[in-house]
Amino acid sequence: MLNIDAESARASLPFDRLVDALKEAFASGCEVPLRHNHTVTTAQGQQGTLLLMPAWSPSQGYLGVKTVSIYPGNAGRSLPGLFSTYILYSVETGEPLALIDGNEITSRRTAAASALGASFLSRKDARSMLLLGAGRVASLVPYAWRSVRQITRVGVWDINAAQGRRLAEQLCRDGFDAYVVDRLDTDTCAVDVISAATLSTEPLIRREYLRPGTHVDLIGGFTPAMRETDDACFAGTSVFVDTDEAAAKAGDLLSPLGNGVIAREDIRSDLAGLCRARHAGRVSDDEITVFKAVGTALEDLAAAAMCFEAVANN
Repeated sequence: MLNIDAESARASLPFDRLVDALKEAFASGCEVPLRHNHTVTTAQGQQGTLLLMPAWSPSQGYLGVKTVSIYPGNAGRSLPGLFSTYILYSVETGEPLALIDGNEITSRRTAAASALGASFLSRKDARSMLLLGAGRVASLVPYAWRSVRQITRVGVWDINAAQGRRLAEQLCRDGFDAYVVDRLDTDTCAVDVISAATLSTEPLIRREYLRPGTHVDLIGGFTPAMRETDDACFAGTSVFVDTDEAAAKAGDLLSPLGNGVIAREDIRSDLAGLCRARHAGRVSDDEITVFKAVGTALEDLAAAAMCFEAVANN
């Protein structure tokens, strides 16, 4: 069994190829049982979340399972809020093929799925982005988006101002025109794309901040308690999801659905429908599109298979 560390996993998952791999995976599909979601309470009374995410594809020949631990309180310990491992097996024999750094799998496939959604839902001339969050996943989003849109200008907002400043400086070194945003309002949100990758439990993006043609990319919240938008962001906008799980688990959708702002049938498509050309995605330049993602084991399996094949054949 190969042991693929973070550096090797990162090198084997360039965003241009990974976005294409995810598009192919969503188009072809695979078996994805509902994830296991468990709350873990520590001796100090703080809560974490344990996720178990299996998937398999007989046609591709792989079976895999990801374990994820999410501890929001880690911010106070100067630790990442998320840790993960991935085990890839042969679907034919059950033989373990690789143990892969799951943090790289998770963060890179999440950013790539954001970019995949953007390839259908953002305006083709999108150049400017407001990035909410400066953690592991958020820090990758501009690079992933650069594989599908010519993003040049990036504003960075983070609850930790120093972390946001460090990310903006890194983006500048890598060729972006990046700057720090210290507030969220109509002026700072006057961009082509707003991408949120936070663990917020209070709305950060409000409908009055959005101008016509904006694409809102929500990839942070994944539980009923998490919110990155207010309900109004879903009223009269074009709403898309990565999978059906988003409407069942994400606070950003559960609240407007529960309050009658939108109905389930108002969700226009998921990524599979977009990748299979069942829905065209954005249909006008003035349309406000909203993409809500909670992640899926299909993405993990596609990324893990790509990673394994790259390392095994090297």
